[in-house]
Amino acid sequence: MRYARLSTPQGPRHARLDGDRATFLDAPPWLDPPAAAATSPWSEDALACPVTPTKIVCVGRNYAAHAKELGNEVPAEPLLFFKPPSSLLAPGGTVVLPPQSSRVEHEAELGVVIGKRVKDVAVADAMGAVFGFTSVNDVTARDLQKKDGQWTRAKGFDTFCPVGPWIETELDPTKLRVLCRVNGAVRQDAPTSQMIFDVPTLVAYVSRVMTLEPGDLLVTGTPEGVSPLHPGDVCEVELQDEARPGLLGVLRVNVA
Repeated sequence: MRYARLSTPQGPRHARLDGDRATFLDAPPWLDPPAAAATSPWSEDALACPVTPTKIVCVGRNYAAHAKELGNEVPAEPLLFFKPPSSLLAPGGTVVLPPQSSRVEHEAELGVVIGKRVKDVAVADAMGAVFGFTSVNDVTARDLQKKDGQWTRAKGFDTFCPVGPWIETELDPTKLRVLCRVNGAVRQDAPTSQMIFDVPTLVAYVSRVMTLEPGDLLVTGTPEGVSPLHPGDVCEVELQDEARPGLLGVLRVNVA
């Protein structure tokens, strides 16, 4: 199933998308089962950020080639950091380049939306805590990341976490391709099968550190090919399922 948040005169509302029709929900879809309300047509320009997480937990250096391109070792266990919810950006929004940085880069990633509260979940049971999947752009001020030695400032600016355009609940996260295009040119292209730590391993690992709440967002790392963004760029992140083209849509944002 496909779920989104749509802008309405009453504010953003969660909805189930069925072709060109949207069935509005009285609660987030990860709260099982949300009551359905009215059905109406929808359009892409109404898409809001599909998640409202209590926290955004990200994984660094989860593709060996990306670790190598930045001159880093592959970690022995998942390397975690946070992005604040204030960094979320809706599809079609604008990434604002901050004056504090002279090198801001894109990072295309698979996002995992948590569906129920879990703590200390086993790897074998971890997928039962997953509601669905979405595209994420972990925008990063690379110069500040290197300067600070820790990543809060580099990853945390407003607009630095575009997510969407929607959540898909029925797919195999090991059989996707992660792509990023800037002004139509492909910058990143790699299969999720190259992740060092897969989704069940990451969910279980994070849950041993902190309680994961319904609606939380786990961002699983980026492949090689990160590169700078400049004012006027259009950056697209796409997670491709070769068997079902267009399944996760295209997360497209502007840069200013």
